[in-house]
Amino acid sequence: MFENPDSQQLISRLLQWLADEVWSPGTLYQAVMILLALAFGMLVYRVVRERLTGLIDNADLPIRVKLACNNLKSLVVPLVMLGVLFVISLIVSSGYAFLRVSLVTGVMKLLLAYMAIRIATQFISNVMARDFFALTMLLIAALSIFGILDDATIALDAMAFSMGQFHISALAVVKTILSLVVLLYLATFLSTFAERRVLKSKSLTRSSQVLVAKIVRIVLVTFALLIGVTSAGLDLSIFAVFSGAVGLGIGFGLQKVVSNLFSGLLLLLDKSIKPGDVIELEASATFGSVTHMGARYTEIITRSNKSFLIPNEDFITQRVINWSHGDRLIRIQVEFGLHYDSDPHEVIDIAVAAAKRPARVVATPEPICLLMEFGDSSLNFVLRFWITDAEAGVSNVQGQVMLSLWDAFKENGIQIPYPHREVYLHAAPSPAPSD
Repeated sequence: MFENPDSQQLISRLLQWLADEVWSPGTLYQAVMILLALAFGMLVYRVVRERLTGLIDNADLPIRVKLACNNLKSLVVPLVMLGVLFVISLIVSSGYAFLRVSLVTGVMKLLLAYMAIRIATQFISNVMARDFFALTMLLIAALSIFGILDDATIALDAMAFSMGQFHISALAVVKTILSLVVLLYLATFLSTFAERRVLKSKSLTRSSQVLVAKIVRIVLVTFALLIGVTSAGLDLSIFAVFSGAVGLGIGFGLQKVVSNLFSGLLLLLDKSIKPGDVIELEASATFGSVTHMGARYTEIITRSNKSFLIPNEDFITQRVINWSHGDRLIRIQVEFGLHYDSDPHEVIDIAVAAAKRPARVVATPEPICLLMEFGDSSLNFVLRFWITDAEAGVSNVQGQVMLSLWDAFKENGIQIPYPHREVYLHAAPSPAPSD
């Protein structure tokens, strides 16, 4: 099953290379020169670091450029090392031709490659991805510069195992991992770019923009996975042996995830909920505006500035009130009761005028006040008015209208009844005379 490469030959070649290239006097004095150059570079960087930081901070540059310059200021160390080693190599090659400088030359090439890679990867905003790409390219450059890239490739290809007619090597695994990382990052970058372009489109509704952005991201990531696996030389039929058990396990494990994903797509397709809507979930008594619709959840910001991450499935299986579905015009009502001495006609006019005072109450449709009931101790009215910004709150505008009613009733001498209790004290009957 496992292929056993000629490990004895590999070990002997490694020991021979160490004896010829590393543990030789020519290599040791070159290592001393490299260490001296490193120490001098670190010393120079320590002296100029604060000055460079001040120059970058005071420069009139965009914030992204300043961040890149701060990341690149540590390149002073390899730059100084490169200059020192270049001078040393010139001196040695001109006056001491018998001395070897092959290791110094290789380190100089590696320093040039390191600086070029650091500069080239600054456009990657994700720190982890930037470090991964930089380290991978530097490792490949080092193997190529020192002439052991082919040997490393052969050694990785030799470490393999076979299962029937299928053959998997360590080289194929490394290529697959690198291809997947690169392609997934490119897919994420392109999907983010496409999402920004789609969200700026004025010809699409908000829900259509989110739907298109999600589909683009799913398609790009799927193609990245398929291309990454196949381009590395792995036959997808290898995984057919495990597809049954793994697929069953993934099906049960990701049941809720897939349900939430498709529920989110359904919500965007039927446009029942979209970013910017004001919704209320009766089951959880959650009221707020939709700010983000993700693959797994929808974010709702309440009036208390709390973020509720509601699974998309809940919007399909539970009762949801959309206050702004189709039309943002919302009717609100306030109920109140007044004393029977009040004139209902005058009360209606005063209430309508009071409802128009708050700025959030719209002029059209006009507020309306109705006499609803002759109660036990009051004339009961209902005042109805309209707003268009439910995301700014409902209770607060109700409170403003009620305060306006209170002020209007006080100005016109209209009384609001309240319960009265009358307590009668009766004298206790005198006891009957005893016989």
